[in-house]
Amino acid sequence: MAERTIQLVLHYDGARFAGWQRQPKERTVQGVLEETLSRLCDAPTPVVGAGRTDAGVHARGQAAGTVVPGTWEAAGLRRALNALLPDDIWVASAHEMHPDFHARYSATGRRYRYFVGIDDEAHSPFRRTHEWAYRRDLDAPALQSAARSVEGDHCFRAFAVKGTAHVRDDHRCVVRRASWAEGRGVLTFEIEANRFLHHMVRFLVGTMLEIGSGRLDAGAIGRLLAADDNLAVPAPAPAHALFLEHVEYPRELYLA
Repeated sequence: MAERTIQLVLHYDGARFAGWQRQPKERTVQGVLEETLSRLCDAPTPVVGAGRTDAGVHARGQAAGTVVPGTWEAAGLRRALNALLPDDIWVASAHEMHPDFHARYSATGRRYRYFVGIDDEAHSPFRRTHEWAYRRDLDAPALQSAARSVEGDHCFRAFAVKGTAHVRDDHRCVVRRASWAEGRGVLTFEIEANRFLHHMVRFLVGTMLEIGSGRLDAGAIGRLLAADDNLAVPAPAPAHALFLEHVEYPRELYLA
């Protein structure tokens, strides 16, 4: 029977992974998935992710693509994977896709959330593993203004790790939406764009919190967006409070 192209939508806790990308001597999400799929398919079975989350970053909507023997239907593959995968990875859904589907290059949008704990309970062991317990007072309107300033088509060279993009990459990203929301003891930053650069969300959060706490002026985002390098950007926010929430694909790539 012909092969099937499958999209897997993944939840994982990044705490015990050295990131998404396969590494020879480290435990990674891609490595664990490929090992498990290869057991099920009785042959080496590569997996391609929509993006490479860093060590410690979590996901509630990471998309991955794989090609499996035609005997595997999407629903059955999901059940089999969840029976074998460790408890820090879960396949939330599986979809049969058009053979042209590519988890990275077919994506039209991605959405991330970052969680900042602002009350005393943020230091609880039940929260501090997935929130950044922030110790300074924050100006909510200043945060919202900073978020709005990154919306649109900009060069984000100042908000990326130098040398991780191709030398000819213009570092431009189209940010469709960026906003802060306040809940009970938590500030949540949500951002959606066509693509993201290495550490981009964490650099943005770190910079916005410097503005919100009064350590940087309101014009800092604009200056950084106009910069030719990342020398003036504040330190990135910690990885453990960042979640990849969703990856978007054209509807016509889904076969069911």
